[in-house]
Amino acid sequence: MQNLNPLIAANWLVEQHAKKNKFSALPKDMGLSNARQAGAVQDEFVRIKAQKCGDPIGWKIALATPVMQKMVGLNAPISGRLHRKQVVHAPADVSTKGYGRLLIEFEIAVQIGSNLLPSGTRHTGQSVVGAVSAVTCAFEVADDRNADYSQLAGQGLQLLADNAWNEGAVLGEWLPFSQFRSNLSAIPRADDVMGQLMGEAFINDKSVGHGYAHDLMGHPLNAIAWLANEANDRGTYLKAGDIAMLGSLVTSKFPNKGDHLRFELQGFKPIHLHVK
Repeated sequence: MQNLNPLIAANWLVEQHAKKNKFSALPKDMGLSNARQAGAVQDEFVRIKAQKCGDPIGWKIALATPVMQKMVGLNAPISGRLHRKQVVHAPADVSTKGYGRLLIEFEIAVQIGSNLLPSGTRHTGQSVVGAVSAVTCAFEVADDRNADYSQLAGQGLQLLADNAWNEGAVLGEWLPFSQFRSNLSAIPRADDVMGQLMGEAFINDKSVGHGYAHDLMGHPLNAIAWLANEANDRGTYLKAGDIAMLGSLVTSKFPNKGDHLRFELQGFKPIHLHVK
C-alpha cells in the first residue's frame, strides 16, 4: 500500500496489545508491502511504547534461522528494539498475567562499546570486534499473543512491524568481551572460543534443550554485524551502551505459572527466572 500511514497501523498494534487480542493480520487497508513500510510502522510503535516502557536502549534479532524465516515468508532475519524499563537483571520474576501468551528465549547478549556508524563498506564479523565491550547470557521475554503458528505464512512483515514480539530481557552478569576474544584480528570461526560456547536451558531443573554460539549466523560477531548493517539501513546505528540480543540458542518455550527457568551459558553464572 503506497499510502500506508505508519502511525495508524502502529496505533492498531498498540490497541491489540493493550486488549491482549490474539495475534491476527493487520486490516487490509493497513497491509504491508515491504520491509521499509514494516520498519516505519515499528518505529512508530516503538515511539508510542517508549512513553510507558522507556526509551530504546538496544536491539534484538528475531527469525535468525532459515526455517523460521520460511515459516513467515521471509528470506532474512528481522530486528526489534529493547526498552529501558523492560530490561532487568537476573534473578527475576515474570507474571503470565501481563501477556497474551508468555514466550521465553535463551540468548547471548552483548554490550556495544563504540558506535557502529555506516561507512563505505558493510560491517562484518571481523570489523565489529573492536566495538563490543561485554558479553552475557540472557532470557528474552516475548508475547506471541496466542498466535496460531500454522497461520503465520506471509506474516513476516507484520512481525517486524510488531517489534518482533519483544517485551523485554533479563540479563546475567556482564563479562569483558576480551575474555572470549583475545585476538581481535582473527576472523570469527565457528570453532573458536566464542563460537563454541554452549548454552543449556532448564525448566524446573529438567533440561529442555541446548545450543552453541555458532548457531547464531555462524558466530555471534556475524550476528552483531548483521544487526549493525540493519540499523544503518534503517537510518540509525548501534550506539555505545546499546544492548544487542543475538538470538536464541534453544527453541522458544511457553512456561506456565509456577515454573522456574534456568539458563546456563558456558563461562557464565547461571541465570534464573521465576514465572508467577
